[in-house]
Amino acid sequence: MNLLAVLEVRAEGNESWSGFLRFKKGKRCSLVFGLIIMTLVMASYILSGVHQELLISSPFHYGALPSNPSLMDGENPSDTKEHHHQPSVNNISYVKDDPSIKLIINSITARIEFTTRQLPDVEDLRKQELHMFSVIPHKFLPNSKSPCWYEEFTGRNTTDPYLTNSYVLYSKRFRSTFDALRKAFWGHLSHAHGKHFRLRCLPHFYIIGQPKCGTTDLYDRLRLHPEVKFSAIKEPHWWTRKRFGIVRLRDGLRDRYPVEDYLDLFDLAAHQIHQGLQASSTKEQSKMNRIIIGEASASTMWDNNAWTFFYDNSTDGEPPFLTQDFIHAFQPDAKLIVMLRDPVESPDSTSEDTRTIKASF
Repeated sequence: MNLLAVLEVRAEGNESWSGFLRFKKGKRCSLVFGLIIMTLVMASYILSGVHQELLISSPFHYGALPSNPSLMDGENPSDTKEHHHQPSVNNISYVKDDPSIKLIINSITARIEFTTRQLPDVEDLRKQELHMFSVIPHKFLPNSKSPCWYEEFTGRNTTDPYLTNSYVLYSKRFRSTFDALRKAFWGHLSHAHGKHFRLRCLPHFYIIGQPKCGTTDLYDRLRLHPEVKFSAIKEPHWWTRKRFGIVRLRDGLRDRYPVEDYLDLFDLAAHQIHQGLQASSTKEQSKMNRIIIGEASASTMWDNNAWTFFYDNSTDGEPPFLTQDFIHAFQPDAKLIVMLRDPVESPDSTSEDTRTIKASF
């Protein structure tokens, strides 16, 4: 019995070692097979690199370096000006696809009939936004370059003018900004006939888009000008989102932000304009009147998610009322700044393009 027990134990030990060797053998085979596949892939890539037509230049370096070899030998760049706008020979994707893309675009445009959109009547717009039209007047102060007007303030000196502002209630990062406005609010009121008046203003110009096209860069550059003032928040998104109660579309509709909350964002600029209007010196008054207010919401141009929820709009036809209709009704002379870029070029090049933008305000 002891001999049989010893033989049985030895047999079990041999089986365990054989299983371990088989496992290691399978692992070695998988490793060798993977190395063979990797070698074949690398060899095919290296061999295909010999053919020039298979190489496609990176779109991010397109136009950064001269494609003409003569420039590398010291030739004057002005001599090759005619080659500046020609696509690279190596860019096979551009050469092959460009004619077919143009053909497709021409085929689509030939089947579409473009008609002039009928602008809605102001009275029809008023019926859609009665409160907005009751707050914003038809005419603005003639001695202010920005669209401003005086509005009666019925609160007391202890009243918080921003107590119900939705931008303050729903975002903590804006509360410090409104704390500063709250402290200086009472000192910038106008007093006449026992009543208090506050200066209200709308933007003189709008940076309406597009996203990732250098709008923030342009915003930062314009802020350096002493006579250009922006809203307390860079992107209020009021015209396209907040006035409909949209903060994030996936969160559904919330309470609509009234127009008063939007006008509060320009109180800091309105305070400076008010100081100029109340100044006794004609020279100082003329200088302060030149202040213009801007707003930079990149969604104003493209975000129309609220169309189907309001104004009897539907996806069956053209919407009867658009965002630009309301802006035009209040400010027919408003300036709109649109920034675009080539989507295949480097985003870093956009900041350089903003230096050449010129707008007449």
